[in-house]
Amino acid sequence: MQGLGTGPLQRAVQALGRLLLPPRCLHCGAPGAAGQDLCGDCRALLPHNTCACPLCALPLPQPAPACGRCVKRAPPSSAALTTFVYADPLDRWLPRLKFHGALGCARLLAELMLEDPRLPEFAAGMDALLPLPLHRGRLAERGYNQALELARPLAPALGLPLRPDWLQRNRATRPQTGLEAKERRRNLRGAFTASAEVAGKRLLLLDDVITTGSTLLEATRACRRAGAVEVRVLAVARVP
Repeated sequence: MQGLGTGPLQRAVQALGRLLLPPRCLHCGAPGAAGQDLCGDCRALLPHNTCACPLCALPLPQPAPACGRCVKRAPPSSAALTTFVYADPLDRWLPRLKFHGALGCARLLAELMLEDPRLPEFAAGMDALLPLPLHRGRLAERGYNQALELARPLAPALGLPLRPDWLQRNRATRPQTGLEAKERRRNLRGAFTASAEVAGKRLLLLDDVITTGSTLLEATRACRRAGAVEVRVLAVARVP
């Protein structure tokens, strides 16, 4: 499936589309502002994740070097960043993107992530952007990978190669929704395989939402086992 693009032709098509179909706020339906599918009032209510654990992006009441869980057991990733907390309207937009083919949400969310002043420094020094993969059965069923759709505009904007082929989901797993943390870890054990191409690389691993972090944890371990020297985790939102 063709995803979002950032070349001259794609930008021209997008500009024409916005001229013919003026942007509408994805949250309230009002006219969009600044060329985005988001109005000024709803933008002001977005739940930014400005105070969070730097290792897992868990929202914190005040700045700290790490949350309690990461102090007890540091994750294999070196850092994590999410632009938003998983709350209204993110808890509506992300399911629409993930399960209902609302690819317009991917465009808006990528644009909003690129407005995060922390992101350029967070991505600095990375060698590639890897979207979290879907198993081929899930991909065939859904028709697209929401993480890849987010990554398409992010990678060129951050000046990073997009490498969806460097990480594979080699077995189908049960949906993580509704599973306890221990069940999530057991469900994902050995689910990912990283290419030998990651050896010696610094990787930015992208997903749509971090819930417990189990999925990205297992994917990070696969990259580190294959020789990646550093993995940083990036997502749109973090469940508090």
